[in-house]
Amino acid sequence: VFEAMLTVSVKWQKELFSKVEIDTNLPPYVFKCQLFDLTGVPPERQKIMIKGTLLKDDADWLKLGVKEGQKLMMMGTADEIIKAPENGPVFAEDMPEAEQAIAVGHSAGLFNLGNTCYMNSTVQCLHSVPELMSALTNYPPPVRSSDVDHSSHSLTIAARELFNELNKSVKPVAPVQFLMALRSKYPQFAQLHNGIYMQQDAEECWTQLLFTLSLTLKSPGGSQIADTTKGLFGIDLVSRVHCAESGEESSETESVYSLKCHISQEVNHLHEGLRHGLRSELEKSSPSLGRSAIFTKDSRISGLPRYLTVQFVRFFWKRETNQKAKILRKVDYPLELDVYDFCSEDLKKRLELPRQILRDEEGKKLGLKSNEKSSTSCDVKMADAEVLPPFGGAGESSKSASEEAVAADKERHLTGIYDLIAVLTHKGRSADSGHYVAWVKQQNGKWVQFDDDNPSIQREEDITRLSGGGDWHMAYICMYK
Repeated sequence: VFEAMLTVSVKWQKELFSKVEIDTNLPPYVFKCQLFDLTGVPPERQKIMIKGTLLKDDADWLKLGVKEGQKLMMMGTADEIIKAPENGPVFAEDMPEAEQAIAVGHSAGLFNLGNTCYMNSTVQCLHSVPELMSALTNYPPPVRSSDVDHSSHSLTIAARELFNELNKSVKPVAPVQFLMALRSKYPQFAQLHNGIYMQQDAEECWTQLLFTLSLTLKSPGGSQIADTTKGLFGIDLVSRVHCAESGEESSETESVYSLKCHISQEVNHLHEGLRHGLRSELEKSSPSLGRSAIFTKDSRISGLPRYLTVQFVRFFWKRETNQKAKILRKVDYPLELDVYDFCSEDLKKRLELPRQILRDEEGKKLGLKSNEKSSTSCDVKMADAEVLPPFGGAGESSKSASEEAVAADKERHLTGIYDLIAVLTHKGRSADSGHYVAWVKQQNGKWVQFDDDNPSIQREEDITRLSGGGDWHMAYICMYK
């Protein structure tokens, strides 16, 4: 019986690495990434001989017949470190790696482990959220919730370790453990076609990962604010469901992790697509008519998150070809998004004060002198803002003081105006093929394109050009802060 996990030893120059694990379900490229971590020899420079032939990145382990405990030879030179002259300037290469990472100004890239760009781009976008990073750092809590299953726990731990590694590494990171935990929790990401792992949908990966984190990153008390993922990404919607034929009307509330931008012939801009996405038609049973009828569902935002995610609905199932096809239409999106028009009347009222304060502050920056009367009224408004009730409204005295402070802080900062901080793009004609890339704004304001293991600095004007209309990378998910 051929075991999935094998342990071998690898001899390189004068060193012998014993007990190197091979997961035979993963391509040899993953094994080469492990050896890169151990030796510093990049995968493309590694020459590993097995039965007189060179080990290829995509070879089939079963056909190679590697045995438990086998000794393999590797040739190749590690990345050289340039030595600084005596008492000369300190080269970046001579700093500890964590300091090098800070000097570079962005985190590391991720090796593609065989059609895993959908996962790499998702990870790079979510890694840009510092509050998520700190929540992962504090996981698991002293008292772990009993209703967290083992695979969700393992995936959260793997996310924590991968985020940490990205922070302190300059060289690309091989996300082997994370990929294995993701496939263990969600077997759909382990689909094979002709023995090769298939390309998957980045939006599905994003959604499933956030769903897992919403289960694990909770304090045992289970209060709303303690649910980190919902606080950071959750959008509350209130909907009016109306049937024109019967006159029936009802109200629904729900919480989602992204707004959908629907794309049709009339949609040229994100705003129009969002408006379409918040209105839908559904067929359901009508008690007064005694049969099914068409209902219109009009949704409004009743609660905003710190990070607002928008998904461009670019893929649809094409019956004639039996595969996911892609809408290539150009849809422009802004660097600054204002969602005030999509909010409920109640939320609009709560946004008025923070929006006024923001306008006054921007006016001051532009040198517009407000007269003394209005500036004192602004000070009063700021004082009022300090005691705004939390988002849940007044009368929830059971919450701790720190939770109320978090809620009041969130309330004060929410204006409905968001800045673009990450774009996940797809290049190609179908969801089952093509290539995903992350474009992420760094803390220093610079934009970086994370194309698997190759990060590169970009200009801001290049980011809004990812709006589609051809075969270039086009926005599939946008994240605003």
